[in-house]
Amino acid sequence: MKPDRPSPQRPINLLPPINLPKEHPAMLKTLDPLLSGALLQILADMGHGDEIVIVDANYPASANAKRLVRLDGITATAALKAVVSLLPLDDFVDAPAAVMTPATGRPPVLDEFQTLIDGAEGKPIRMTEMERFAFYERARSAYAMIATGERRLYGNIILMKGVIRPDE
Repeated sequence: MKPDRPSPQRPINLLPPINLPKEHPAMLKTLDPLLSGALLQILADMGHGDEIVIVDANYPASANAKRLVRLDGITATAALKAVVSLLPLDDFVDAPAAVMTPATGRPPVLDEFQTLIDGAEGKPIRMTEMERFAFYERARSAYAMIATGERRLYGNIILMKGVIRPDE
């Protein structure tokens, strides 16, 4: 008679619940609940100069990401706010952020991106504006990608990780 074998464990879902209510308490103090274990690991593993891309629901993320974290149902601006709450932006380059822009006009989501990164860094941050195919090319070489449920067009941004300096 063979000993009883344990039943297979269920996989652990590292993605946060979709559409978190505003009153949803964070399980860790001062940590945005959108930052899953998988995303925290990616942010910690990134080195100076590595890039992470936050993309909208229309972006071909699965086909282009080296490492992919899905935040379905979450806006790109909510994902960006969570990421920049921890990720320092590179201050050794002129523009540590890049966005995809249409041939004409400026989508309002880009102004929201600007406000969020300026606020996180406590100063104005330059964003490079890129046409669609140039953005796709750069994004393919990024360390990781976050696919969101953002439905606003051009809700895509690339962030370059900076450094944490020792206290002086």
